[in-house]
Amino acid sequence: MMGIILSGGENRRMGTDKAFLELSGRPMIEHVLDVLRSVCRRIIIVTNSPDRYAAYGATVIKDVLDLRGPLTGIYSGLGRSEDEYNFVTACDMPFLNAGLITYLAEQASGYDVTLPKIGEFAEPLHAVYHRRLLPVIEARLQEGRREIRGILENVKVRYITRDEITRFDPEQRSFKNINTRREYEEALCSDWGCRNS
Repeated sequence: MMGIILSGGENRRMGTDKAFLELSGRPMIEHVLDVLRSVCRRIIIVTNSPDRYAAYGATVIKDVLDLRGPLTGIYSGLGRSEDEYNFVTACDMPFLNAGLITYLAEQASGYDVTLPKIGEFAEPLHAVYHRRLLPVIEARLQEGRREIRGILENVKVRYITRDEITRFDPEQRSFKNINTRREYEEALCSDWGCRNS
């Protein structure tokens, strides 16, 4: 399984590049990379600023389509991947859990998408995608439909339940993303494991 990190957002709510905000004295992107390196054989970073990621030893690519949004990033990453199954996440999710990601990968066989779902809330940026989704995604993008959840409607999906998630991540830290200054400050001062930043 390959890992795909989406780092192409405009960071409008944060006002600065989230990937390089420091947690525990290191850029957020390094926390994401550390976990993915423990479970993925290679990593692709999809970004509009490739020079900033050149030192991280990952394959760095830009979006292949001139369309904004995470679905375009997923499409670009899957298109470059050499593996059938790919774990996709975002650069602003520094509290990933290797055990949970491994469990998703173990459940992915035979499915197009494998992702956590708690109540009505699915986590499409913490999910395993099969490369056979490429034409499905391409068709939606060509129609101007760029919401990620839309691709889940007509494909084979394995939802990971709350009980399954709790075995690995009882506090559901894996899905904590940092979009705003307030969320960043909360991460620095909370029990997320980043007190010493």
